[in-house]
Amino acid sequence: MGRIAALGERARVAGLALAGAIVLVAEDPEAVRRGWRSLPDGVDLVILTPAAAEALEQDPGSPVGSRRLTTVMPP
Repeated sequence: MGRIAALGERARVAGLALAGAIVLVAEDPEAVRRGWRSLPDGVDLVILTPAAAEALEQDPGSPVGSRRLTTVMPP
């Protein structure tokens, strides 16, 4: 089974490190896009904050069609 990562604002993703997720803190859209591109191999699920999901949706190189499964936290 692959790894799980969380991407987004520190206040929303930090606690997921306690469950073993790779946490990538990103406080603005550009940091979200950098975080997505820096995901290590072996990550199969990415948990996104709503703001991170919005930043990726607006990116021309968005993860749509990615081999990674994504889910968005509730607002």
